[in-house]
Amino acid sequence: MIKAMILGTGLTMSAWAIAADNPLSVHVLNLQTGLPSPDIAVVLEQQNQKGQWVKLNEKITNENGRISELYPDNKKLQQGIYRVTFKTGDWFKKHNENSFFPEVPVIFNVDGTVKHYHIPLLLSPYGYSTYRGN
Repeated sequence: MIKAMILGTGLTMSAWAIAADNPLSVHVLNLQTGLPSPDIAVVLEQQNQKGQWVKLNEKITNENGRISELYPDNKKLQQGIYRVTFKTGDWFKKHNENSFFPEVPVIFNVDGTVKHYHIPLLLSPYGYSTYRGN
């Protein structure tokens, strides 16, 4: 049963194990269509002690609108301030749609109280919503 559920997500057993170890994932859904938003570039940055943003990773959402492993594999999750920026303007242009927001930055605090942080983005051309998921 569990194997069938994992395979239904499009992950292999080994990919599932790796994703389960990664402390950060994102998911983008298009509110207008109710469908996932594949091929959105997502940038992860961490704020350093001087208040500057340092790029840690950049990936593209898959066919399900997800990135299950956004945090770099070779780094341990540290407490601090992070920013995930969804490059939504580029995505809407590719789909011949106008959009008010060229990108959606989500700034969040990693306080170490949970092992995994998930950031869903509900997206439309003229609005968006996000929250701390699980």
